[in-house]
Amino acid sequence: MPIPIKDDPMVDYDPSSPQVMNAFYRRLFPYRPFFLWLNQDHAPAKLFTHREFAFTLAGDVYIRYNSFHSADDFKKELLRLNPSRFEIGPQYSARPRDRKTLAAGALQPQRRELVFDIDMTDYDEIRTCCTDKKICKRCWGYIAAAVKVLDQTLRETFGFKHLLWVYSGRRGIHCWISDSQALDLNDDQRKAIVTFLEVIKGSKEQMKKVNVRGSNGEAPLHPFLEDTLQTLKFDFARVCLEEQDCFRSERGWETLLSLLPQDRDITGTLRNLWQSDPGRSSSDKWHDLQSRVAPLEDSDQHKTFRRYQRAMQDIILQYTYPRIDSEVSKHRNHLLKSPFCIHPGTGRVCIPVNPSLVDEFDPDTVPTVGELLSQLDHLPSEEEQKGRKIEDYEHTSLKPYVEMFEKHVAAILRDTRALKVKEESMEF
Repeated sequence: MPIPIKDDPMVDYDPSSPQVMNAFYRRLFPYRPFFLWLNQDHAPAKLFTHREFAFTLAGDVYIRYNSFHSADDFKKELLRLNPSRFEIGPQYSARPRDRKTLAAGALQPQRRELVFDIDMTDYDEIRTCCTDKKICKRCWGYIAAAVKVLDQTLRETFGFKHLLWVYSGRRGIHCWISDSQALDLNDDQRKAIVTFLEVIKGSKEQMKKVNVRGSNGEAPLHPFLEDTLQTLKFDFARVCLEEQDCFRSERGWETLLSLLPQDRDITGTLRNLWQSDPGRSSSDKWHDLQSRVAPLEDSDQHKTFRRYQRAMQDIILQYTYPRIDSEVSKHRNHLLKSPFCIHPGTGRVCIPVNPSLVDEFDPDTVPTVGELLSQLDHLPSEEEQKGRKIEDYEHTSLKPYVEMFEKHVAAILRDTRALKVKEESMEF
């Protein structure tokens, strides 16, 4: 019978406490679905046994090239090492743990989920509600817009099915794609996908970060971006104009004006208007811009109208299109934090996120390890539990997230079995 959490020498369930992390790994981590997710089969296969795991231990000790024979082997080591977090790498040509006995260059990455990383840090220059490591429901709107665009594109343009979106625990989100076609992509193919998807480029000092219209700046948008704009224009109005009010301050509206063609009759007039009435909201200012540009469409200044229309579309893309960390996605040997880890700074669990409900997601409501362990204080005794063995997490607010994960894993296993049957029938 597990020792009740309330009897442990802990007061505030500090995630940096070894006892807290051990209790989480011992009672709450969903080992079985986690193994099935990575392994894509019930019997241990190379997708798991040749997979690299990296552990961060107390004192920021970092241990790479761990690998395991089975789910039980992994669990035993996780409980022994008791890491503050751990990361997942690719399937290698040999077991990573045996690398010191291999010939030089023999250990090569072979298969790996296609992964994406979106971090709020990349939105710092355009968010107005939070700074540094902080995040709230309002600035989460940027992440939500990115998830909707990427999820739709990865499914409809590339045909991927098995996308797992995972909250990073503080200020970002990760996407893991487990389709067999994604696992088999080489680095050049991954880079090609990233190049297609990447729109926001440039440092913080670079004002204009969207250049998608050819060398002359007048080429029509790719049909993919045309469709994306139809999604993003609503998020731009809600997130940037209303919730973030990006252009209310002088710095904000000067940035907006700098991204437009420099026409004195338009940008000069707008600047004078906004300086004389600084209380105008971002929605007001965007409406002012539209009102100045719209009459040009049916005049002898149609060319100017087109230039402004293109610039306004690019502004919507610059403020709402996904800002992905391309290096994470390009290389199979990149390590990424595992789902259901605990973020050491916030204590929050890295939980799955439903992309169709991403607008409703609130980082402040994500369960913390302290809340989960506190809920276990009220766990019924074994005598009171009837029928099947109930996992501890089922008594906590972690339950719906594990169930979402299990549903995702079940879909992967169904497709894996179907693919095996197809391959066996072709061999016969």
